[in-house]
Order: sequence, then C-alpha cells, then structure tokens
Amino acid sequence: MTKQFNLEQALLSDYDTSWTKDGVSGERIAKRLDALSQIGLTTQNGVTRVGFSQLEQQAKELVIGWMKDANMKVTQDGAGNVVGRVTGQNEDVPSIASGSHVDSVPEGGHFDGPLGVIAALEVAEAWKEQGFTPLKPYEVYIFTDEEGSRFNGGLTGSRTMTGVLDMSEQVTLKDSDGLSFEEVLATTGKTVEEFYKATRSDIGIERFIEVHIEQGKILEKANLPVGIVKGIAGPSWTEFRFEGKAGHAGNTPMNDRQDALVAASELVLFIEKAPITISTTGVATVGKLDVEPNGSNVIPGKVTLNADIRDIEEETRDLIVSSVVNKAQEIALARNVNVIITEKMRTSPVPIGEDMLGILNSVLDEMNIENKYLVSGAAHDTMILGAKIPVAMIFARSKDGVSHNPAEWTTLTDCTISAHMLKQAIELCMER
Repeated sequence: MTKQFNLEQALLSDYDTSWTKDGVSGERIAKRLDALSQIGLTTQNGVTRVGFSQLEQQAKELVIGWMKDANMKVTQDGAGNVVGRVTGQNEDVPSIASGSHVDSVPEGGHFDGPLGVIAALEVAEAWKEQGFTPLKPYEVYIFTDEEGSRFNGGLTGSRTMTGVLDMSEQVTLKDSDGLSFEEVLATTGKTVEEFYKATRSDIGIERFIEVHIEQGKILEKANLPVGIVKGIAGPSWTEFRFEGKAGHAGNTPMNDRQDALVAASELVLFIEKAPITISTTGVATVGKLDVEPNGSNVIPGKVTLNADIRDIEEETRDLIVSSVVNKAQEIALARNVNVIITEKMRTSPVPIGEDMLGILNSVLDEMNIENKYLVSGAAHDTMILGAKIPVAMIFARSKDGVSHNPAEWTTLTDCTISAHMLKQAIELCMER
C-alpha cells in the first residue's frame, strides 16, 4: 500500500550520496525523518505533535528504539526528557551532549526539532559503525515540550531539568480543552510527583551542541548548507486578558460599551510597532487570541492574547515588554475595561562563547565550507542549558526560510552535512 506522504522518497530524490561516509548515512537520516513524519501527520502533510501528548511520547518511543539499536543506555525522567548515553572511556566526567525535541506546533513541519535529534543520534550510529569509543560519555537528549503549544510556556523539559521552571505555577495550568497539567501528564503515564523529581542538582553535561534548521533565509541567500549561531535571542511570553462586558450587538449603544476585543485589538496594533521604536533586532508577535463568548451578535466580554517578544539584547527586550505592559494598562483605563497581565516566561538571551565558536569554525575549515555567523531569533533548549554550561548551535539551510509550516524544508544533503559538522565538533569537544 502506497503511503499518503513519503518524506524519505522526497529527500532522497536530489541527495548527494557522496556525503554518506565516515559512518554518517544520509539514507538513514531520510528514513528516520520519514518515520517520525508519520506520527501526527495531518491532511496538509504537516505534523501536529504537541508537547505532553501521546503522539509526542510515541515519537520518543520510536527514537528510544533507535537509541537502543545503537547500543545506547536510555533513560526517561518524570518530565518526559529522554537521554540516550554512549559509554565513554572515562565515565567519571560530565558528558558531551547534543539533541533537540520531537514535539511540534499545530500543523508544523518535519525538520524543526527532529533533525537535531536524528543528527545527534547519527553521531552515535557513526561511532558504532567505526568501532569508536569516545573519550568521555556522549548523550543524546530529547527535551519535552520545546514548542510550548499546549500550555503557552515552551522549553518545559529543559527548564524542568535545570531547575528554572516555576513548578508551583506549572501544576496550576490548564490546556485549551480544560485539562489540568496533572491530567495531561497522566495521559502519557506520568505523575506530578515524578515531574518534580526531574530537576537535577547537577545537570552532568560539560558541553552541548544542537543542530537545528535556520528558520530564516540567510544561509539560502549565501548559498551555504550550514552556519554557526553566535547568539540566541531571549523570548518573553506575556498573557493579556481584557475583561469588559458582554452585551447584545444590536441593543447596546456604541457609547455605552465595554468591548474587550476592541481594547485587545488596539494593543495588537501597538505590539506590531513597539519593537522598531526601541531596537533594530527586536521582534514582537501576537499569535494567539481567544474571544469570549465568541458570538457574531455578541459584544466580546473577555479576550485573551499572548504576546511573544524577543531580542538578542536583554535590556532592549525588557524595554519593549515594559512599553507593551504600560500600553495595555493605558488602553484598559481609557476603554473602561479591566486587564490582567500574566508573565508566562522570560528567558535571558544567550551569547555563544568564543571557545565553542572556535570549535565550530575549525570544523567548517576542515570541511572546506565558508563560515557564516547567524543570530537565532527563535528560542531553543540550548539557551536554557547555556545559562549553566558552554553551548553552541549549528543551523542547516531552510528553503525560503519557511518554518512552523508543512512547507518547511531542508534538503537531505544539508541535513547530512549538518550531521557531519556535529560529529566532528563533538569529537573536538571530547579532546578539550
């Protein structure tokens, strides 16, 4: 029976097979990306595999099987974070690690997250084929709920592991279906008690490198397969809930309304323009809006919106956030509605250290690929680890810069080149 969607076939159609070498297999990468694409596949040939879902856990179980086939020891903590470990010659030192996530946004693409996991696993597969034992332990991570689609929080697994997640706040959350965090955990066989225990006093990692698609057009315009991230922008997620008064659309005079949606709309327009008045690199987005009671002939009584504000400089990012908060309060006062403001997440930007940049530069020199520095506007689990240990990121070229969309695409050649780059970088880290 022919599959509805065959990612493997599409990836192999223009693959440069000369990159299948030194234990790294482009064909294996294609097969695994395809296998993951079938879990949560949508009618638009995208994927919906949100954090803390049974589909996310199913994807993890698939990778766990591959890890075991690669002779890795596998564990999974109470937050759902998966770790596959290759034994090193010296087991008494922290690991060198890589990895990413397998959850997606609703109707997302097949490369954001999975490429980083599969590239990291490919390092272990290559060593197995070569009969190589690393000097230090090597670990591959699958972090839970990186995207944050379920509870509007993001980076949940890495924040839990490193102890920066507000546990007391997390356990009070409910998803869009009204399920509590505890109830959602139970759907994948986990408990709040186990979740608490996922925090580590010592993360046990010496250095971490993540492969990720660029989600932009810089590498494509430069005609380069991969690039080096020099810094990761820090995101701030803030929820604004405007509470007015619902009323009949036909019987309530225009001068006697407390319309929560009009107030929220005014803030949305302000958010669009806020970054450019403060920073050349700041960005702000309202990607989610909930209107209640959501009737065509009812004045909206309550509207909740979420503002995603980012910048590579913490000071300017915080100034943008403050300007939006002040404007929300000003609008609420002027329009006689209430506004409740809740900060969901605020993470510091992470610059990549010179030592880690030097490692990646030397690898590109060895591979005879031009060096291109990039800034990541998107948040990644790497930035959470970067507050504690040296980290780095490798970006792979994205077609048309498209991401979080079924059209998301990175060629198999570029995927495989990124795996080679990661392997060499990990091996250099082992020698430090």
